[in-house]
Amino acid sequence: MALQIEQVSGLKVPDSFICVITNAVIEGGDPVGRAKAVTLNFKDPDYSPETGGFHPVEVRLEKQATSWQLIYITDFSYQGRHTPELIKEIDVCFSIKQVYHFLAGWLNAREGKELLALFISNFVEYYNIGCYQVTVTTE
Repeated sequence: MALQIEQVSGLKVPDSFICVITNAVIEGGDPVGRAKAVTLNFKDPDYSPETGGFHPVEVRLEKQATSWQLIYITDFSYQGRHTPELIKEIDVCFSIKQVYHFLAGWLNAREGKELLALFISNFVEYYNIGCYQVTVTTE
C-alpha cells in the first residue's frame, strides 16, 4: 500500500523521507485504510542520557480528502544534568510552515529550511542503517 502524501509548499521534504514513512507504515503492519491519523515513533532502544544514541523522532500524518498530510516531525533529546528529561529539540510544524529549535526558538524561513534539510538527511540515513525500532499507531 502506498501512502499519497501531500507536500506543503514552503516546507517540502525529499522523496527519501516519504519513502521512509511509507516503508515504516507498511512494515508496521497496522492497516491505515479507515484511519484519520497515523503517528510513527522511531526509537533507538539504547538511547539514554548516559550513553547517548539516536534521538527519538515522532511523525504525524492526518488524512485529507484524497491524500495524507504531514502535520509535524518532532525530534526529542535528553536535556538537563541532574534529572535529564526528554524534550523537543527540533519541531517542524507543517500547518504554520515553521521550524523550532530548543536553543533558538522559531527559526526564520531560510534557517528553518536549512535545519529541516540537514535533519531529514541524517534521519533517513539513520533509518536506512537500522538505528530505529518503529511503532505505528492509527486513530
